[in-house]
Amino acid sequence: MGKVRVVSFDADGTLVTPDFSQAVWYEGVPALYAKKHGISLREARAFIEKEYQVVGDRRIEWYDIKYWLHRFGLGDCHSRLLEDCRHRVSCYPEVAQALSSLSKDYTLIVVSCSTREFLPYILDGMEKYFARVFSTVSDYGQIKSPGLFGEVCRQMGVSPQETAHVGDLWEQDFLAPKEAGLKAFHLDRRGERRDGSSLSSLAELEARLGEE
Repeated sequence: MGKVRVVSFDADGTLVTPDFSQAVWYEGVPALYAKKHGISLREARAFIEKEYQVVGDRRIEWYDIKYWLHRFGLGDCHSRLLEDCRHRVSCYPEVAQALSSLSKDYTLIVVSCSTREFLPYILDGMEKYFARVFSTVSDYGQIKSPGLFGEVCRQMGVSPQETAHVGDLWEQDFLAPKEAGLKAFHLDRRGERRDGSSLSSLAELEARLGEE
């Protein structure tokens, strides 16, 4: 019981850089709003960023592109918007090698707050490595929580002690899975926490799993 069998990954900021999501939320949506209202891109971005902050990232609406397009009166254009930003998707350099190596010994899954609309773009070319992809917002109507990670373990047929999760958000990707009993790893690419226990890249994950 205790040996890790399933390794779970966050997606945005963990497998891929934030460039794609930043392009959608902070370039694409403001451009549409600016065009609709005949205002400058700068004005549109300032208004929209303020609206984002009013909702905040602890509510599921924060992650829902359809919600925001409706709120801003921009119609049902999410597919075109995401397609227009597709070229901004960029994997971190060590990801392909890390997934290839880890997939030989572990079952890999994704547990992400990104919605189902975003995930095909974010995971493009990586799908083959993952047995399951969970969108916490689209599938369960919530952000990551201890209970959510417990449900993922039930879905995968493993105990929390047999599951590891790695991601870049301290509360959602480290504290929440840890509280649920998973082996949790915080991915701190910028070295901001400086506590020595976080990973600086996914290249370190396999060795750390071997230590557990």
